[in-house]
Amino acid sequence: MTKVLLSVHVLAAIVLIGPVTVAASLFPRHARAKEVGVLRVLHRISTGYAVAGLAVPVFGIALAGQMHVLGDAWLVISMALTAVAALLLALVIVPGQRRVLAALEKDENAGGPNLGMVTGLFALAWAVVVVLMIVRPGSTTGV
Repeated sequence: MTKVLLSVHVLAAIVLIGPVTVAASLFPRHARAKEVGVLRVLHRISTGYAVAGLAVPVFGIALAGQMHVLGDAWLVISMALTAVAALLLALVIVPGQRRVLAALEKDENAGGPNLGMVTGLFALAWAVVVVLMIVRPGSTTGV
């Protein structure tokens, strides 16, 4: 069962988190160029994959329970960073994209958070989580 959970967790992370990270990262550049059609697609990817991406921590927690590592520091930090990334996406990035898109569709200037910086922090959080998942500092599992 552990191998199945690990496989689903890793596949979900690659297939779901990767695209939302890329779409969110591309959005600010295309917003500066006022490419509304592209922005609609990137926003749709960001919102759709954000919801589907909830599968990653769900399977990750199930996997951690199966491996008896729920209390390990590297996993607690990874879960906290995952929560930070999710909050950035749900509370700042997606609403910011919506505001920018709405303003550009009305031919107005959109203010708000610096989406480039916030999506960089979002991507950095995921990069640190990936490193922690691979390195697992203090782990006694042998790698």
